Amino acid sequence: MTKEVSQLARQLLGTAGAVEFYTQQEFDAAVAIAKAEIMTVAIETSKRAIMIERKECSRLVAELANQEDEGEVATALMNAAKAIYNRIPSQMQ
Repeated sequence: MTKEVSQLARQLLGTAGAVEFYTQQEFDAAVAIAKAEIMTVAIETSKRAIMIERKECSRLVAELANQEDEGEVATALMNAAKAIYNRIPSQMQ
């Protein structure tokens, strides 16, 4: 629901045209929607950053495993790399 500008407001604002004013409820509703959108973007961005970090950690551990001679340490490192990589959802890989 918008309100018309008073004669005094028109005089102060000039002839730039009608200016819309909003009720407090309309403003609060718009702010709530904006906050929800911002939170959604922040959450998705954080999730993506975590997945990127996991992928890089997996790559780093696999690289360390490849530098080791074959044996228990190399196997343990490769298993760790696979475990980290498997925590990344398939849509992020």
